[in-house]
Amino acid sequence: MKYFYTLLLLLTISFSGYSQSGNIQGTLTDENGISIPGATILIETLNKGAISNFNGKYTLVDVPEGNYTVLVKYLGYSDVSKPVQVTANTTTTLNINLNSENTELETVVLTGYGIGSQARALNAQKNKQNITNIVSTDQIGKFPDANVGDAVKRIPGITMQVDQGEARNIIVRGLSPQLNSVTLNGSRIPSAEGDNRNIQMDLIPSDMIQTIEVNKAVTPDMDADALGGSVNLITRTSPQGFRLSATAGSGLNFITDKRILNGSFLVGDRSNDGKFGWMVSASINDNDFGSDNVEAEWTDEFEYNTGVQDIEGDDILEEVDVNPYANVFEIREYLVQRVRRSFSANFDYELDKNNTVYFKSIYNWRDDRENRFRLEHEILDGEDIGLGDFNVDSNGNLTMFPVEAKRQSKGGIDNNRNKNRRLEDQRMFNFSLGGDHLLGNVEFDWMASFAKASEERLNERYLEYESEYMVNFNNNQDKPNYSPVNAANSDFSIFTFNELSEENQYTEEEDFNFFVNAKLPVSIVEDRDGFLKFGVKTRLKNKNRDNDFTEYSDATGMLDELGMIPTKNYSDSDFLAGSQYQIGTFASEEFLGGLNLNNTNLFESEDLPEEYITANYDVNENVYAGYVMLNQDFSDKFSVLAGVRLEHTSIDSEGNELTFNEDGDVDGIQKLTDKNSYTNLLPGVHLKYNVTDNTVLRFAWTNTLARPNYVDLVPYQEINNEDEEIFLGNSELDPTTSMNFDIMAEHYFKSVGIISGGLFYKDIQDFVYVRQTENENGYEVYQPLNGDGASVFGAEFSFQRRLDFLPGFAKNFNIYLNYTYLTSNTDGIYNEDGEERTDLDLPQTAPNMFNGSLSYDAKKFSLRLSANFSDDYIDEIGGNAFEDRYYDEQFFLDFNANVALSKNLTLYANLNNITNQPLRYYQGVKGRTMQMEYYEKRLTFGLKYDLFKSKK
Repeated sequence: MKYFYTLLLLLTISFSGYSQSGNIQGTLTDENGISIPGATILIETLNKGAISNFNGKYTLVDVPEGNYTVLVKYLGYSDVSKPVQVTANTTTTLNINLNSENTELETVVLTGYGIGSQARALNAQKNKQNITNIVSTDQIGKFPDANVGDAVKRIPGITMQVDQGEARNIIVRGLSPQLNSVTLNGSRIPSAEGDNRNIQMDLIPSDMIQTIEVNKAVTPDMDADALGGSVNLITRTSPQGFRLSATAGSGLNFITDKRILNGSFLVGDRSNDGKFGWMVSASINDNDFGSDNVEAEWTDEFEYNTGVQDIEGDDILEEVDVNPYANVFEIREYLVQRVRRSFSANFDYELDKNNTVYFKSIYNWRDDRENRFRLEHEILDGEDIGLGDFNVDSNGNLTMFPVEAKRQSKGGIDNNRNKNRRLEDQRMFNFSLGGDHLLGNVEFDWMASFAKASEERLNERYLEYESEYMVNFNNNQDKPNYSPVNAANSDFSIFTFNELSEENQYTEEEDFNFFVNAKLPVSIVEDRDGFLKFGVKTRLKNKNRDNDFTEYSDATGMLDELGMIPTKNYSDSDFLAGSQYQIGTFASEEFLGGLNLNNTNLFESEDLPEEYITANYDVNENVYAGYVMLNQDFSDKFSVLAGVRLEHTSIDSEGNELTFNEDGDVDGIQKLTDKNSYTNLLPGVHLKYNVTDNTVLRFAWTNTLARPNYVDLVPYQEINNEDEEIFLGNSELDPTTSMNFDIMAEHYFKSVGIISGGLFYKDIQDFVYVRQTENENGYEVYQPLNGDGASVFGAEFSFQRRLDFLPGFAKNFNIYLNYTYLTSNTDGIYNEDGEERTDLDLPQTAPNMFNGSLSYDAKKFSLRLSANFSDDYIDEIGGNAFEDRYYDEQFFLDFNANVALSKNLTLYANLNNITNQPLRYYQGVKGRTMQMEYYEKRLTFGLKYDLFKSKK
């Protein structure tokens, strides 16, 4: 109630001074009716100004009655002046149009879009109070990026983790995906991932998004769970006039020689009276591709059975000193089809000059169909290896040993949805209802949203056959490989039945968000602009996972040997990891999908809770937040934004305890529940100094947090008395917090470009990592814990401009460059022996990141060559340095071309992954491959059509 009375008092004070003042409100558009964000709107005689938002709308409040000249400043364009008369207690509408006649540039426009996308993005970025990078959709379209993840990686300080060759998880300034937030129109996007909070950036097509806004220093009115940064995806809004846009294309995946299909459309308009606007868009992308994969696990320990027993009758094992070798080796072949669909409908209605309501929606649906064929080899346990079963050369290399080999087919049932493949059905939708209101000189905005993300994998099947034989190991750490000592012993047809299983997985996250903000003119400096903004927000979240697992035994013997069932040879002489990797023959996907596992005459089923029960959970997480901040101009050049945010988090979690006895059988299952809560006070200050109209200095001191992953804070326990291992959750985990310092200098070119450089430092406390220890009973214990602290220091540089100062045709070249450097250290991480490790960077902090492109934009065509590099970094901390897993460096090279066939019609062609960049992990040292997965190049081409018709 105190907050409510304070609000009433502020409103009363505000209204008391309003009687002789009015307001000015309007929308900025170009000649095509497309909104113009980031423009500066000024009444210079009053030292009063505003910035147009992403819908092109601006509001000037508390303007004394009288006649004024409104000045519009926009980078790359001449100033525009418009007269206006302000009447007391009235809101005056002043819509302003910027067109090509106002430009200061020798414009090169490929498709007649009016004001360029780069100008829109840079103007919005320039006028932000906080440190931000902004990219518009049309600017994204200049790169060959089908999804938002691939588009975001072009932004300074951003790198992406890939899944099947597509950018999925976002890393901001070197900080791992769970430490960053992704929002849609300001509301947190729920995650369909079961283990973490990562947002699947490859789920959202890039052509469904109007603007990408990366806030690297958040303000108090933003969610605080953005330790690395906050990525806000802004959906397309209603145009000010009629717009029709459509794309149709196809393509080819070089790895499978299979087609790509894509199409999209957008249509929108505004009523003749300008009150009602609408926009509907849809997109589909059907991609049939795959990947070639090799994986290995490494150890430097080896033992064998001496054949002698001790006094208790147990075999005596002898250890042998050997160099590191691959004790597990796999070849994998993936066949994948991804169908990505998206639909959006947005509406807004102006009730009167002071009140507007809107509805925004987006629905994303992706089907990921996959067959995977895996040939796995694992060295036998020491007790099963005799003295004559192995060979160690004079250099200490283990060159021969016995293995257990497995041939596993992964697929799904035979129906119209699965199509004999594992089907991963991912969906995410968001429905938002909100309003913008002007009550006297107080601006109100509110929004209520409901969002849901889900991942469903039904009838996922595995059929596995096994054998044992001797192998030779090539001792090549970069390209490890096993080869049978006797090829006859590795014949696929004599592999015997091991396992047939079917599992179902379902994960969902539901979010309900509501916020309300109020903004009123308050100035502590005479004759200078200032405002006070405050608000509250509630986020109610539920996340749960419900999996099951059933194993089937063959009641008839028809599956006894692999040679007895329908098979296919999936070897490929062009296997991208190397022709030496030949995967061989497996049960066909059609046979696996056609098995009737419900026929009790053929199969006996057994539920195996040990395969899924500790992965199931139910978590309710409620966040209640409030903030207040003051933005004050101290001069024409210097402004300060200062404020504080309070967030209270309440968590109820439910997990499961699973116990195995000494024989490895399930000994007990029970539910576990727990509660936790914490409160964070998060102050922040942002300083902005305009050295000139186009040169800006910024400083920020902020405090942010990152909440633990769900799988870490669930109170689960798995106690394995056979393997002497214990796996624990930790419902008492604290959030990771960070105190952040940023400084940035930016200079904007009149030709629409930027050169910028900055430094940042993060002092991180309570980061989460999984600690491996040994308890008093000799059991290995794995549990997520809070580390003591970590720090990150970094530098950013960015440059982009058109080289219009060059003579002749060369003036049409454009350069886009950005580079980020990071260094980090950690405290409070211990190895399996309890010793603190001092040799570690903060996990998932890439020390070097680079983006660059060289383009040529003429009146009828454009060409662009784009590069993206991210350095290697530690991805997962092991029990010691030998076991640490690293994500290797990546270098992507892409090319795209556009040709204008007419003002409205464009032909495009894109070639992605020219370098055939693999996803690669290594263990301990760079040369020791853990995984290498190749995707080959991808070619797409098609037509784009755009039609604009502005309101007269």
